[in-house]
Amino acid sequence: MSIPTYTLNDGSALPAIGFGTYPLKDDEAVATIVSAIEAGYRLLDTAVNYGNEKEVGDAVRASGLPREELYVASKIPGRDHGYDDAVASVHGSLERLGLDYLDLHLIHWPNPRVDKYVEAWRALVDLREQGLVRSIGVSNFTAAHLDRIIGETGVTPVVNQIELHPYFPQVEMREVNEGRGIRTESWSPLGKRQAPFAEPAVADAAEAHGVTPGQVILRWQVQLGSVPIPKSATPERQRANLDVFGFELADAEMAAITALGREDGRLFGGDPDTHEEM
Repeated sequence: MSIPTYTLNDGSALPAIGFGTYPLKDDEAVATIVSAIEAGYRLLDTAVNYGNEKEVGDAVRASGLPREELYVASKIPGRDHGYDDAVASVHGSLERLGLDYLDLHLIHWPNPRVDKYVEAWRALVDLREQGLVRSIGVSNFTAAHLDRIIGETGVTPVVNQIELHPYFPQVEMREVNEGRGIRTESWSPLGKRQAPFAEPAVADAAEAHGVTPGQVILRWQVQLGSVPIPKSATPERQRANLDVFGFELADAEMAAITALGREDGRLFGGDPDTHEEM
């Protein structure tokens, strides 16, 4: 299945949908990720704190595809925000993955109380110049965090991966990212256990288009211009999650799904101004 791509602000191409690997582990992870690659996924999203970088690398090799056909992304954890620690963290990710370079590397959370995320960003800028990382971005950054790293380094992230699903549509942060030329990626794009499959806005659209509620939500993500990163261990659902480019939601359907947003729509207390991920 052919997946459209976005051109990022550094000129690189990012697939319009990716495969999330949390919390896959061990042999099951390798088999599941290989299945996803066979289904057509090319963007694989992992992180140091997912504890499965080795499995992702094993799956890349087991897939039989040329390395350049896959887009592998990982993330620096909060405990590694110091400049030297961030450099070592990326080298560690490459070693565990068994890869010569990463297509994308993100700062996982800003951890503003620790206040070292600018150091981590400087490290990513330098690692990009060295060719160990092709593109660099962030995750869970607010407008203030973005403006600080851009202001202090002159380098804008290519993506900002944030929690984004119908109960938490992130209207303001999507505008913030777009205004800075940053592509939004969506973690937990379906809403996990709170997935609003039974909500009339979703269920009615699914019936109207002859697709599943999950496909409706992922199509909503795509039409917002965000890059959803769903995870499924089921081959059939992996394929269904990719099959969202053959129909289009009407403006009214899009608006109705966005209107499901709640002030307390976060899946957990993941406020980037206070949450700490070490």
